[in-house]
Amino acid sequence: MFPPFTLRYARFPERFFARFDPVPVASPRLVAFNRSLADELGFDLATFDSDEAAVWFAGNVVPPGAEPLAQAYAGHQFGGFVPRLGDGRAVLLGEVTDRQGRLRDIQLKGAGCTPFSRGGDGRAPLGPVLREYLVSEAMHAMGIPTTRALAAVTTGERVVRGIPEPGAILTRVATSHIRVGTFQYFAARGDADAIRELADHVIERHYPELARLSGNERYMALIEAIQARQAALVAKWMGIGFIHGVMNTDNTTVSGETIDYGPCAFMESYDPRTVFSAIDEGGRYAYANQPWITQWNLARLAETLLPLIDSDQERAVERATEVIKAFEAQYEAEWLAVMRAKLGLAREEAGDRALAEALLETMQQGRADFTLTFRQLCEAAESGEADSALGDLFERPEMIEAWLERWRERLAQEPAAPTERARQMRLVNPAYIPRNHRVQQALTSAIDEDNFTPFEELLSVVTRPFEAQPGREDYSLPASPRERVFRTFCGT
Repeated sequence: MFPPFTLRYARFPERFFARFDPVPVASPRLVAFNRSLADELGFDLATFDSDEAAVWFAGNVVPPGAEPLAQAYAGHQFGGFVPRLGDGRAVLLGEVTDRQGRLRDIQLKGAGCTPFSRGGDGRAPLGPVLREYLVSEAMHAMGIPTTRALAAVTTGERVVRGIPEPGAILTRVATSHIRVGTFQYFAARGDADAIRELADHVIERHYPELARLSGNERYMALIEAIQARQAALVAKWMGIGFIHGVMNTDNTTVSGETIDYGPCAFMESYDPRTVFSAIDEGGRYAYANQPWITQWNLARLAETLLPLIDSDQERAVERATEVIKAFEAQYEAEWLAVMRAKLGLAREEAGDRALAEALLETMQQGRADFTLTFRQLCEAAESGEADSALGDLFERPEMIEAWLERWRERLAQEPAAPTERARQMRLVNPAYIPRNHRVQQALTSAIDEDNFTPFEELLSVVTRPFEAQPGREDYSLPASPRERVFRTFCGT
């Protein structure tokens, strides 16, 4: 059933990981399977059997050719450094080469108590597994770089997180699971050889264009390349109102993918101070802070590479600092590109940033829904008759009138016809996101009633985010006061 494994990480020295076979579960049952992703990865779907698949994706049987391991890494968690974290409940089976020739990790999350579990049980409750499945696949459908969900199985066992809950295992796919924290793990041990070996691996796997560089320049270029991808990634998060919730350095990938959907959520009424994570009491990872936390995390990555940048530490710090300072301009350019596309602006004009910021300020004052406002702008871009429906999203409809006048003056400078402009805007402004109350309803139904129909329906909706879906309009609406979700949880 599985495609052939191409083992790369397992060939590192053993201080990079701990070999660990998944711990079998009592009664695995396949509750979600991503056939399109499986086909992309090269799975043999002609022989697919759900009962057999449940056994594989639960880790009860290790696929032929796999060499399971738990990866070692460290990390700054809410600003405090932990020198030894690692995969406490995740097991990397190995890598496969997909049909496009790309190397992809296959990992079981919730597969048992590894040597890095730090007193945990190594298991995952059903709710967080389904949340990650839903949100990661929605993110992929919206064009956001992300890990993917291949399968979810229930285990027939209970996991205690305050109260007993059904256990589950997620099969996660990534271009790799290497994080900023992976580099920090070896830097904390003064292991310069491991840092160099890891950096060369990352270049070969994710940034092969840098392989032509030699000496210190390749590692400076690596920081710059990782920084560019992270700037683009977070700008895309901001463009859809996504709040990661736990942006620790061990959750910052060097590939530029979104990873570890724990206490994540999507903003409804626009407020840059929005926080959903129950453990983020100080608001460190609030929506508006995400770009600057990313820069902070990248500075931690640069610190680990200082010995490779220059033998003179002072010169190395100076050069690395110069790169990290450039993040702000990189991010601003990426964010502005995202906002121009959302506003239907193909050309670049000096006042575009002020125009975008003015809209956000008006949305905050009017408590307008982030997603619906931008989606309704698509209609307003085609016809002024849509202005009334747009105004209804604000506490007072007249609040948006002055901004609309500015926007239309700016649109007059654009060459595209209104119909074409609206069409392009609908390709970047989703109608459907995994709204928090809908996600919670789907999880509650699965957990309390063993009913996965709401999950499957929601998954179907959010993986077609830009399409009009007649009969499913309710999925585009924000929560009523009694449905609002104010806090989300990690599940570890």
